Amino acid sequence: MARQLRFTGTDSKVDGCPALHTDEGTGEIVVQGTPVTDPRDLAQLKHFGPDEAAVVVPRELLVNWGPKEMERVPELVDRDSFRRLFETFEHTAWRLETRRGYASDRQDPDYQAFLTTGSSPFDPEEPWFVNIRRQTQAGKKVGRVRIADNPPTTEQLFLLDYARHNAAVGEDIRYLWRQDAAQLPAEDFWIFDSRLVARLRFDAADNLLDIELITEPAEVMRYSIVRDAAMHGAVPYDQFAAQVAPTE
Repeated sequence: MARQLRFTGTDSKVDGCPALHTDEGTGEIVVQGTPVTDPRDLAQLKHFGPDEAAVVVPRELLVNWGPKEMERVPELVDRDSFRRLFETFEHTAWRLETRRGYASDRQDPDYQAFLTTGSSPFDPEEPWFVNIRRQTQAGKKVGRVRIADNPPTTEQLFLLDYARHNAAVGEDIRYLWRQDAAQLPAEDFWIFDSRLVARLRFDAADNLLDIELITEPAEVMRYSIVRDAAMHGAVPYDQFAAQVAPTE
């Protein structure tokens, strides 16, 4: 059975080699680099088996991207601490949303209004909107990319309608069809100032279970790469809404 490899990182500025990958099943590290082929070099390697290969990588690659501990102990935070991140970030806050729906949305009265009327109400004095307006007016950037199914679920249509309210207070809301997001991980997360990640974990019923804070540089860089990849293909919410309209 083929390995399930996740790109871990590279120090290369041009072609992506050398690099490290992690086997998601075993946790083993796969090192990609220039092969050692000179018999005189190979003869100096101890315990080198006939079916083994040797590669050369810069020391910095292992220092910057190699695993720092055998088992990472998640740092979980409560909801209040998580909410404070949206008040204390300095430059950017960005989210990837990958699920087909969220239990919190289905419990929202605005969702029920959307089901009844086809439109969600807007309360500009809602705490989220008040804070995000304050942050964006101060020059900070807040954005999201949402992954949508084709056709979108009812919950996704609700959020698409609601996106105009987010945009009204300065959020940059963008969309990506799920078939165009195959290379992105199925993870929901916020990334703050490109230095701190809040990974959101949900159960099968779309309830938020816990929030893990990640500050390890290699892991934060991985999420930054995901952000850039998602933004590359995503389109503004109103443009996406025009694509969805004929299928409603």
